[in-house]
Amino acid sequence: MTFSIVAHDPDAAEWGVAVASKFLAAGAVVPFARAGAGAVATQSYANLAYGPDGLDRMGRGASAEEAVAAVTAADPQRALRQVGMVDASGGAATYTGDECFDWAGGLVGDGYACQGNILVGPRVVEAMAEAYEATTADLAGRLVAALEAGDRAGGDRRGRQSAGLLVVRSGGGYLGASDVAVDLRVDDHADPVPELARLLDLHRLLFPRPGDLDFVDVDAELAAELRSLLGAIGFDPGEGDGYDEALRRALFTWVGVENLEERWTDEARIERKVLEALRDAAT
Repeated sequence: MTFSIVAHDPDAAEWGVAVASKFLAAGAVVPFARAGAGAVATQSYANLAYGPDGLDRMGRGASAEEAVAAVTAADPQRALRQVGMVDASGGAATYTGDECFDWAGGLVGDGYACQGNILVGPRVVEAMAEAYEATTADLAGRLVAALEAGDRAGGDRRGRQSAGLLVVRSGGGYLGASDVAVDLRVDDHADPVPELARLLDLHRLLFPRPGDLDFVDVDAELAAELRSLLGAIGFDPGEGDGYDEALRRALFTWVGVENLEERWTDEARIERKVLEALRDAAT
């Protein structure tokens, strides 16, 4: 009752899953991923054990094909199941049981697998694969592009309700304290895939990848501007000159209030998106 994609980006060492469905909170059921092991999408009368079991197997060195074969062979209800996996090195596999509701099937490409059931037809997964391969972006962006293409191709023939995105990378979580780089869900929405894309744009602002950060030095001229901007919106930067402690403390406070702390540095520099946001706030 779902269409999904699992994929691996070897350059960024990321693994991820994107899913959409006429099913409440599909993002809470379908996607599983573990940095260094792989990613799993389990759907169609979803056997949730496929997630941790598949990841454990791939984490011990099994290929995606081996992990899919093992979890389905052990499941007496496998004819109703559908699953896609991508392993630690990007090998991918997909499985569709004989009793999944039409249209049901999947395809495998270089570093990814697409699958779906109760779809309008095979064009849905074909469009997903084409979009994933054609999109130039980070893994999260490519996964959402694939969902958007599947959605435009007709998606779930019962309609739309939810979507989810999960991407993992070692140390990729909030302030580097976890491996969950992106975990977004649209649980119940009339048009969930575009809403998921909107959330990803917001996520990129608040939780940037390290390579997306762009810092500029705070010279005397910029320090004066920052002092004026912060004062205009009610944060006391003091009356000194340059990037002194009062200005640094006021800027740090504003950045935290605006949830932009992932773009903070203790050095006498400011990230460009933070500067843009501060200018917008003051005007």
